[in-house]
Amino acid sequence: MTDNMRGAVFMIVSMVCFACNDALIKSLGGVLPVFQTLSVRGAIVVVLLGVLVVRSGWKSHLLKRRDKIILGIRALSEIGAAFCIVNALFNMELANMTAILQILPLTIPLTAFAFLGEPLGWRRLMAIGIGFIGMLLIVKPGSDGFNAYSLFGLAAVVCVTIRDLTARSLGSKLSSQEMSLFAGLGVFIAATCATVYEPWIPITFVAWASLIGSSVAIFFGYIVSVLAIRIGDVSFTAQFRYVGLIVALILGYVFFAEWPDAWALAGAGIIVSTGAFTLYRQKLRISGH
Repeated sequence: MTDNMRGAVFMIVSMVCFACNDALIKSLGGVLPVFQTLSVRGAIVVVLLGVLVVRSGWKSHLLKRRDKIILGIRALSEIGAAFCIVNALFNMELANMTAILQILPLTIPLTAFAFLGEPLGWRRLMAIGIGFIGMLLIVKPGSDGFNAYSLFGLAAVVCVTIRDLTARSLGSKLSSQEMSLFAGLGVFIAATCATVYEPWIPITFVAWASLIGSSVAIFFGYIVSVLAIRIGDVSFTAQFRYVGLIVALILGYVFFAEWPDAWALAGAGIIVSTGAFTLYRQKLRISGH
């Protein structure tokens, strides 16, 4: 497999992990405050990543000053993304917030093209755009649901774009697990500090099971998403972010009896078709056709 093909696989796996995390958090039914949820989940993720980093060895002390600044910016952008998304979800419809975040498959390759010199051909750009249309058919954002808090969603898009590009710019100077550890540690510290503004609720056995499952999903999602960004061309792997929407449709149908309508199924078909077409073209390039 080429780097692009591996990057696409890693991106798909990361989107599956993040969708599973969302489903597990949703299964809690809002019984825990948001910041307590983020703090407890963050603690488990930091422990898992910490064990992995200790076993594989530390590289951060070898980074130059410029790279340490980039790593710090990545951690801050991760914190900013988490808190902007939470604030937006508190005050606007989930479908509209989801629609805003799906701008990422467009913003990340365009920004990588502008600042990192990543290639961006018209065919890839068209595939991303068609996938974006499929996304709109799934989430069907209503104009009435957009409000001033949509700015938090746009800020989250900026933060995630910065986060992914910093992972790309660090290259192989830092392991994916160590890079994920610093991001997870930042979110954990910030969320724990924010819990002083919320009541602390006792955690039941069922809630613990959901939190642990969510933490494992985020643990793998963090690592694999960094690999996806670092290995493949950003413009190639970006459109496979839409896979997360399809996984969310399936999980919603299986576990929450959320029935996707015909428009949602049509959108999922468009996303799958554009992804398959991109992979097919990549195979033709490899074979020399």
